[in-house]
Amino acid sequence: MIDPSIISIGLGLFVGILLAITGAGGTILSLPLLVFSLNLSMVSAAPIALLAVMLSASVATAIGLREGIVRYKAASLLAACGVVLAPVGVWLAQLLPEQVLAILFATVLVMVAWRAFQKSSIQQGVFQTSTCRNLQDENKPDPTCIINPATSKLFWTAPCAKRLIFTGGLAGFLSGLLGVGGGFIIVPTLHQVSNLETKMVVATSLAVIAIVSMASALSYAGYAAINWHIAIPFTSGMLVGMLLGRLVADKISSQTSQRVFALLVSLIAIAFVIKTLLASTKLFL
Repeated sequence: MIDPSIISIGLGLFVGILLAITGAGGTILSLPLLVFSLNLSMVSAAPIALLAVMLSASVATAIGLREGIVRYKAASLLAACGVVLAPVGVWLAQLLPEQVLAILFATVLVMVAWRAFQKSSIQQGVFQTSTCRNLQDENKPDPTCIINPATSKLFWTAPCAKRLIFTGGLAGFLSGLLGVGGGFIIVPTLHQVSNLETKMVVATSLAVIAIVSMASALSYAGYAAINWHIAIPFTSGMLVGMLLGRLVADKISSQTSQRVFALLVSLIAIAFVIKTLLASTKLFL
């Protein structure tokens, strides 16, 4: 039988390479891969996945801070709300049956796969006429969080604060409940409610994810010890995989990587549902 540490390194390498090619969303596959390959429960795999999310998001955040594209106040508000509700999600994860958690996680995977496919479709249609784009922009309502062009800072209105508070809280709750980063909630919301550039949205989201993931991982550690014999090889392998993935990332088109990622995530979601149904069937036999 293969040593679990070896398997963990291999999984980390795969996730790291995928992360370098597709972006931060690649870490969402950490939990299902750990569950399938090492036969861990979701509650046992969640803190390990969260450590991987925290590590990758922290590296990206450091780069964003150096480039000055992290929105500090927005990230602080989102992270504060996420940190408050992350322990609630962890507490609920201890109570819910494994099958329920698996179905919820599969739903999140489907959402992520759909967004990745939409992103690749948008990239394919990048040659739309500028006239159509201008008409679409004119019909869009003004965002609730607008940057003041004079100061390059956000106008802090009540609707803006409310949306950020809700978004941060929801991302934190789902992070604790399912061991995910929450970027699939934060990124589209920031795009919807603000006029921030995409690079600022991503950098701000990653800063929030790094903090919230750490809070969720610490909350899990309060219930049971983290399996460091798996966590350390996995995260180490992921770091090496990220470095290796950067060597080939520029050679793969963004459209191709997003579609492959969407397909992979969809297959994992289907496998999760099948595994859950089989487990439920065995309980009744």
